[in-house]
Amino acid sequence: MKVTLLGCGGSGGVPLLGGPDGRGDWGACDSAEPRNRRTRTSAVVEHAGRRLLIDAGPDLRAQMLANGIATLDAVAITHTHADHIMGLDELRIVNRISGTALDLFGTYSTLTELRTRFDYAFRPPTPPGFYRPALTARAITPGEVVEMAGMPVRVLRQDHKVMETLGFRIGGFGYSTDLVAMPPESLAALHGLDTWVVGCFGLKPHPVHAHLDQVLDWAAAVRPRRTVLTHMGNAMDWRWLTANLPPGVEPAHDGMVLEIGEG
Repeated sequence: MKVTLLGCGGSGGVPLLGGPDGRGDWGACDSAEPRNRRTRTSAVVEHAGRRLLIDAGPDLRAQMLANGIATLDAVAITHTHADHIMGLDELRIVNRISGTALDLFGTYSTLTELRTRFDYAFRPPTPPGFYRPALTARAITPGEVVEMAGMPVRVLRQDHKVMETLGFRIGGFGYSTDLVAMPPESLAALHGLDTWVVGCFGLKPHPVHAHLDQVLDWAAAVRPRRTVLTHMGNAMDWRWLTANLPPGVEPAHDGMVLEIGEG
């Protein structure tokens, strides 16, 4: 199994808009380090020639081009915050390439909101041109195992304070972004992982996102071979993290490719 981290930044990316010269607010991040430049968090899981996209943020088109990805087989949405869904319109070109609609997985509440905000994407497909996205809604519930793009995916409940989000376990790979607390049953379901990609927004506590000490505690409990931090804000300098994180824990960077063991 191969996982490509399309983006690993927070909702505003890194750098944020602004800065003294208008070219970005880098915070504690060194602007000269290219791995500090982060687009919005998203990933593609690939196995047996099929691809599952996790989240479709506003940078999706550029992310897919940068990583040489033109085809997808399904999409899973963790939650409906804008930085995770505002690239859904880009999928019409993926529909055009494949010639078919894409399954889109989310909770009932997620699908209800997406049908409101992207109602045109759930109408009957318009091949061969696909001038609008063609998505087939597939409702999922935390605790169940669902086949997505030919892969069995365990769906996990997470606490993002303002809403519940979904995490996923696919064989030896776990993916948990946008959470500030992890229910015990979800944390238990992650034991035995090879690689865990987990959201870690900053160094200090945050109202709706996990911070570094918290994530390190979770990783010590789950004990994956490799823990990779994602959804990072501009307090998270790549070189500082690389030098100071404990063995087995590392920061992501856009375009990072992970080869996943069995777990």
